[in-house]
Amino acid sequence: MTVTGTNAADLGVLALYAAAGFGVGWLFDLVVLGTLRGMAKKRSWTPWMITLKGLGHMPAWWLTLSGAALGLQQGTWNELLVLYVGRTLVVLAGITVTIAALRIATGFVRGYAVAESGPLPSTSIFVNLTRIAIVLLGALIVLNALNISITPVLTALGVGGLAVALALQDTLGNLFAGLQIVASKQVRPGDYLLLESGQEGSVTDIAWRYTTLRTQSNNLVVVPNAKLGQAIITNFQLPDQPLSVIIEFGVAYGSDLDRVEAVAIDVAARVMAELQPDITDWEPIVRFGGFGSSEIQAYAVTRVLAYGDQYSLKSEFIKSLHARFAEEGIEFPFPQRVVHQA
Repeated sequence: MTVTGTNAADLGVLALYAAAGFGVGWLFDLVVLGTLRGMAKKRSWTPWMITLKGLGHMPAWWLTLSGAALGLQQGTWNELLVLYVGRTLVVLAGITVTIAALRIATGFVRGYAVAESGPLPSTSIFVNLTRIAIVLLGALIVLNALNISITPVLTALGVGGLAVALALQDTLGNLFAGLQIVASKQVRPGDYLLLESGQEGSVTDIAWRYTTLRTQSNNLVVVPNAKLGQAIITNFQLPDQPLSVIIEFGVAYGSDLDRVEAVAIDVAARVMAELQPDITDWEPIVRFGGFGSSEIQAYAVTRVLAYGDQYSLKSEFIKSLHARFAEEGIEFPFPQRVVHQA
C-alpha cells in the first residue's frame, strides 16, 4: 500500500521515529531540565534561570524534529516528498530555534543590560531592537539552510531602503529620537517630567515610537519621541533624587519673626520625620520673602523623595503649622486695607 507514492510502512517508520524523538525529548525536559530548573531556582542562578526559561519545552520539539529527520532517511521515499518534508523540518527547526533565542536574548537584556544596576535604562526600546535583530537573523539562517541565496534579498533591501526610509521617516525619526533620549540619560523610567506644553507625569516606559507618562490622576500621556526630544523638559528627579518643596505662608506684622522661624522649622522637621523618614541629611529651611499688603511673606523649604509625595506633605505641614501657631499665639492675618478719610 502506498500513500502519495510512498510505502505506508515507511510513513509508519517516520511517525515512529518522530514519536520516539518526542518521548526522549519529553523525558529530557522532565528529568534533566526539570532538575536544572529546580537547582537554578534554589541557588538563584540567574543566568541559568533565564536560559532555562527561554528554552521552555523547545528541546522536546527539537528531538521530535530530529527523530523525523532520521525517519526520513529510512526506506524508499518519493524524492519530491523528501524535498518538501525536509524543507518543512528545516523551517520548523529554524522557527523554534529563533523563538528560543528570542526568549533567551530578551531575558538577558531585561535581566542585565536594562536592570536597575545595568548599563542601560530599563526601557522596552532595547528589548524590541533585540527582538527585531534575532528575528531577522533567524530568517536569514532559515533561507540559507533552504539553499535560497540571501544576496538578492540583501540587494533588494539595500535598493528599497531609501524608499522605505522616506515612507517611514516619522517612525525612524521617533526611533532615533528614542535612542538619543535613552543614551543621554536625561530622561529615565520613574522620572517625573513637566513638558513645556503643560503635560506632566511619571515616565513609565520609553518605547521605539513613543514615551509614556502616567499622570497624578492615573491617566496615560503618550508623547512621540521626536516631540519629546525637541521639547523643553523639567525633570524633577535630576540632578538629585530628593525634590525640594516650597510652602508659602504669611504672618502678621506684629509677630516675633525669630519665634515664627523657629516654630515653622520645628513643625517642618516633625512633618518630614513622619512622612519622609528616609531623608535624614536635610534640615528644613524657613525664609522671609517680602512685605505683603497685610502680612510678612514667608516660605518653608522641605524635601520629598517622589514628586507625588509633596501633596500629602504640604497638607500635613499646613494643618500642623496652623495648630502650632494657634498654640503659640502667632497670628495668620486676614487681608485688610487701611483707608484714611480726609
